[in-house]
Amino acid sequence: MKQTVLILGGSGKIGSRATDAFWDAGWEVRHYDRKTGDMVKAAQGVDVIVNGLNPPAYHAWERTIPEITAQVIAAAKASGATVIIPGNIYNYGDQPGVLHENTPHLATTKKGRVRIEMEESYRASGVQTIVLRAGNFIDPAGNGDIMSMLVMRDIKKDRITAAADPKTLQAYAYVPDWARAAVQLAEQRAELGQFEDVPFPGHAFTTSDLHAAVSDATGRTIKITRFPWWIMTLLSPLWELAREMREMRYLYAMPHQIGSDRFNRLLPDFEPTDLEDVMLAGLPADINPDKVVRASSQTVITN
Repeated sequence: MKQTVLILGGSGKIGSRATDAFWDAGWEVRHYDRKTGDMVKAAQGVDVIVNGLNPPAYHAWERTIPEITAQVIAAAKASGATVIIPGNIYNYGDQPGVLHENTPHLATTKKGRVRIEMEESYRASGVQTIVLRAGNFIDPAGNGDIMSMLVMRDIKKDRITAAADPKTLQAYAYVPDWARAAVQLAEQRAELGQFEDVPFPGHAFTTSDLHAAVSDATGRTIKITRFPWWIMTLLSPLWELAREMREMRYLYAMPHQIGSDRFNRLLPDFEPTDLEDVMLAGLPADINPDKVVRASSQTVITN
């Protein structure tokens, strides 16, 4: 019997990639329009709800996240659906190293505390919930991801932007891979517990690693520049996004990766996209690495 998934936030990076992955796996896919729809009604008859809703630019998290959470829980209770959430590592706070399902939630930021409260709401609801927890999202289409908004924002000027020391290891999740993993977990939900925290290992690399890959693939002389945090500090009293980004500065300076043990036990046959393909996914279409001479280069950092 064909299974049905309801995608919340279908135009975003999570929603759009989840749509593709579930459709490719043979599921019936529905979308919810939060501007006009009743989520409880939209969820009737569905087996899984993927919550891709997120306030843009960190806007009003303390108010909006609980509102979305309450809606999703109500819809899941009414339909009996399992909820899948793209978790993040804000919950952990400043804890360098390998992060996994047993890492304490010691959030040091407002957004981290909001995410902890959100997950506790799902845990207490009785709704089966799968938190597929990932690092920085990379979407081949950009769609507001870390590459298009920060790291590769000046790549057409032959510059990569580092938000901290370029040698700092960071966790990344290629969104199409995350979505395929979400489908596989959805298909084995009957064997899972009522609340599952599943770390998504994805890939871990540094800005220096990225620089080497892009330089080699394009044959261009690429520089690494530092993100101007001083501008965020200057504008934070007046600009909400600057204020919210500044709060998360610690994350870019924190060397970390996501442990793979639990993920590999649950999905032992999962095959992630090749690391180089993931790193080059942020290149714009008119910088095509397949049509240039590959060349090595040395890292150049400017301040």
